[in-house]
This record gives sequence, structure tokens and C-alpha cells, in this order.
Amino acid sequence: MLIVGNGRVLTRDDTNPWLADGAVAMDGDTIRQVGETQALRALYPDAAWIDAKGKVIMPAFINTHEHIYSAFARGMSIDGYDPKGFLDILSGMWWTLDRNLTLDDVYLSAAATYMDCIKDGVTTVFDHHASFGAIRESLFRIESAARKAGVRTCLCYEVSDRAGVQKARESVLENESFIRHALSDGSGMLAGMMGLHASFTLSDETLDFAAAHKPDGAGYHIHVAEGIEDLHHCLKTYGKRIVDRLYDREILGEHTITAHCIYVNAHEMDLLKETDTCVVHNPESNMGNACGCPPTMELVHRGVLCGLGTDGYTHDMLESYKVANILHKHHLCDATAAWGEVPQMLFSGNARIAGRYFPKPLGVLREGAAADVIVVDYDPPTPMDGANANSHILFGMSGRDVLTTVCAGRVLMENRELKTIDEEKVMADCRRAAGKLAARINGRL
Repeated sequence: MLIVGNGRVLTRDDTNPWLADGAVAMDGDTIRQVGETQALRALYPDAAWIDAKGKVIMPAFINTHEHIYSAFARGMSIDGYDPKGFLDILSGMWWTLDRNLTLDDVYLSAAATYMDCIKDGVTTVFDHHASFGAIRESLFRIESAARKAGVRTCLCYEVSDRAGVQKARESVLENESFIRHALSDGSGMLAGMMGLHASFTLSDETLDFAAAHKPDGAGYHIHVAEGIEDLHHCLKTYGKRIVDRLYDREILGEHTITAHCIYVNAHEMDLLKETDTCVVHNPESNMGNACGCPPTMELVHRGVLCGLGTDGYTHDMLESYKVANILHKHHLCDATAAWGEVPQMLFSGNARIAGRYFPKPLGVLREGAAADVIVVDYDPPTPMDGANANSHILFGMSGRDVLTTVCAGRVLMENRELKTIDEEKVMADCRRAAGKLAARINGRL
């Protein structure tokens, strides 16, 4: 039994949204009770105790689109890399990186990413992986890093024809193997999907092979219309728009995540809504790659289930919140845009998406929900309650304000001290591996 208390509790539970001096009592991986601090301590006198010291207690964050494999790109220089557009960025940076990764690199990239996630209060991560130099067992290596770190994760491998038919099929089989493993796991901490890169790198034959090897109940995780080139290719090659192609291939549905959706029209939005397909917005990545601003506000208004991700650009969900808030105001020339839509995506949409893959309710502090709790070092200069909390979070918090992170009742970080990871060793190992990776890429090893 564990109690985190003596703090301002933001529950995200409409029936009990805010406690000025509250606590969360956890029994194993489940929340037993949320209530006043003194009452819960009296009720469970033998429980372990974490004192929030008046800080904010809230549900841990969920990231619905990550790229763990990108961890070693930070600071990397690639000889001859001089991109002129999005396709050059993909081939010159990301595809060059992923085809040079070893299984050890994959594990260390995951360890570094999950470590940063814990520091930023993220305990549930949907990752979209690629390592065409080391496909088999790559998802299982990521899983081992997740288990050691103590985070909940949903994994998939990025199937693509860009490395040839044989590796595309090997990627499908890696997804199939991992999905079946995750379905039999039973811990509530692991899930799998059939990962797909994007329409323009996937032939009908590869999509047929993926469909034939996708276990029942699993969905797809795919980039959709991230660049205009993806749309142009689909129109020219298949005579239809991307979402129409996915619909015709029976890829859309409630267990499918479509990332980005920048170049989609009203008809495609209707298809996403009718099929109950999830859409995940990644604002910083879209801006950084100059891909454009997606019609996310319209998607939300049409009732499409939308979430917020980072695309590996950051691991800080509050950073994505801030950037999305500004991006859509600027793009729409409307200062009233995104005030309600983006927090809905981050705090409600992500929880609903995760709820399609994990058994316990996430993103909420209430009885029966997953025991995923964070303490944030925020002492508001103005009154704070359940009604104005999002404004406080947007303008007053960042991921690195997280002091304590608990996932499934396990303390992963307390007072900024990591409990499950040897940070110094992981970082030293990462630097050595990243140096060797850069040397391989540039032909110096």
C-alpha cells in the first residue's frame, strides 16, 4: 500500500475533480481511494508515504506517438546530409539512422527515452519503431528496457518497402510475434500493434501480407499524410486519397492510430469519424519538418478521437501542449483557437486511446484506475482549482517540474531521483554506442 498526499490533487475525474489538501491511496497497481490526506492516512496507517509538501498531485501523462529509435540522432552529424525537403530528411537522416542501428543500440535508445519519460512524468508510451539493420527481436529489446524502467508501453515495428520485400515481410513477422507475446502477457503493462510507415512506402502486396499476419484485436499504427508527397503518390499510383486507400484496405478502425493527418480533406475526416479511428497530432515535428499544420481543430470539432504525441521530437507532453496551443492560434489567425481542444486531446483523448489497449483506466485518479501518479513542483501565484487547472499547467508547468513519478504503484522517481534506472551508467553506455553509430554511418568504423 502506498499513499501520495499532502498536495493539491487534480484528479481528471468529473465527479471529484479537485482536492485542496488531498491524497491518493494505491494498492498494488490500482488506485484504492482518493480523498483528504488525514482521512486516508488514518484509514491506512501502515501504508508507505510520499509527502507532496503542498505541490500538485495529478495523473501521469500518456504519449500516443513516440519514436524511441531517434534517441541517438541528438547532436549527430551525417556527412553529405543537406536536405531540401521532407523526403530528404527521411532518407538522409531517419532512414540512414535506423538501418545502422544494432540491437544493443535499440535497447539503449529505449533506456534513454524511458528515462526521460519518467523525468517528464510520462508513464505510458506508444512507440513506433524502426531499425532496418536489426529487425528481429528489436521490439523485445525495447520491452526489456520498458520493464526495467517500470513504464507501460505499446510497441510496433514500422513496416515499409523502402528496404526491400524481404525486410518488409520480416518487419511484419516481428510485429506479429510481439503482438501475440503482448496479448498473452497479462501484466496490463504491455501491448502491441501492426506498425506501418506510410502509404507511399507500402505496396498493396505488403499491406496484404500485414493483414494476413495481424492477430485479431490488434490495430495498425501508421503515419498518414504527414508530407504532401505522400498524398501526391497515393493519387498518382492508386487514384485515390490516402484515407480512402486505408479504408479500402480495412486498415481504419477503433484500434488504429493514424499519426499526423496533415493533408486530409473533409471527406477523409468523415471516414476517420465513421470508422472511429484515432488521430494523433505531433505539433513540434510537423513544424520542425516544415510539413504544414494539420486541421486538428476541425478534426476535434467533427468528433474524431484525437490525441497528442511528440514523434520523438521531445518526451515532454507539456512542451507539446504549449506548442500545439500556439501553432493553431497562429495558423488559424484566431487567438481563441486551441484553448479547449488541445487539453482535451492531451488529458482526455490520450487516455481514451490508451484505454483501447490497456485494461485499467489511465489518465485519471479515481478508485479502480491505474496507479499512475505524479507530483509536480508547482506553487501557484494565483488561486488554482479544478476549473482553471489547465491554464496553470499551460503557463506554469513543464515536464522537468515533475518531482515524483509512480507507475502501476511502483515509485520510478522520487524527488527527482530515479529509482529503477542507473542514470549515470545508461548515459555513459549511450554516449559510447552513439559515437560508434555515428562512425559507422560516416564510414569511419
